[in-house]
This record gives sequence, structure tokens and C-alpha cells, in this order.
Amino acid sequence: MSRILGLDFGTKRTGIATTDPLQIIVNPLDVVLTKDLYDFLDNYLKTEDVEKIVIGQPKQYNGSPVYFEKNIQELITKLKKDFPSIQIARQDECLSSFEAKDVLVKMGMKKKKRQDKSMLDKVSSVLILQRYLNHI
Repeated sequence: MSRILGLDFGTKRTGIATTDPLQIIVNPLDVVLTKDLYDFLDNYLKTEDVEKIVIGQPKQYNGSPVYFEKNIQELITKLKKDFPSIQIARQDECLSSFEAKDVLVKMGMKKKKRQDKSMLDKVSSVLILQRYLNHI
């Protein structure tokens, strides 16, 4: 089997999580600046066996797409063109940031360290990918 990547796409940073090759365990992988995301994925996909990328689907409280959905769609289009064998899926990420904060609190992480947004992005990407795996 191959890995599945999970992305918590943000305007500044993107959290990235991955499964093990058996797709049982989800681990945080990295947080990259969103402007560098495609280069990171390009390098990663050329060295690791990945069958699918799950991208969080953020929505406003009324259910409409967020303003940066067009950026996500541009990424999807480019990935499909350059890596046609890799499937792209979307996963609702409703409240994933709130859940990520709760996870960090439950882990006993100090408030000052919880303010590091990259840690929040990593945990959010794990939650998005775990939700996806739970649905399949």
C-alpha cells in the first residue's frame, strides 16, 4: 500500500500529515509556508509512494466556501496535471482548529508553546486526515 497525505491548507502556512504505508497510523509530517507548498509536495511525491492527497475543505459558518478556496483549486489542478496517478480527495475541516487546540491542551502543552501556530497546523492536518480515514 501507499501513503496518504493530509493537508490543512492556509493562506500563510499549510500543515501536512501522512499515514504509514499501511494507512493505519497518522503522523504530523511538517508545516510549510503555503507559497512553498507545491515545491515541498513535488519533492515529497517524487521520493515517497503516495496514492492520495486529502485536502481540508474549509467553509464559512453559513456553509459557503472560504475566500482562498480558489487557491486550493489551483493547487488541485496543478497536482492533477503533474501527478495524474495520485488521487485528490477533500475532507470537511469544520472546527479542526478548535479541536487541535483542545488536543494540545490535553497533551499538557504550556500556553506559550500552544501559541506556536505551526503546532496547531500540524495537529489540524492530522485531524483532517484521521477524519478522512474514519470515513473510508
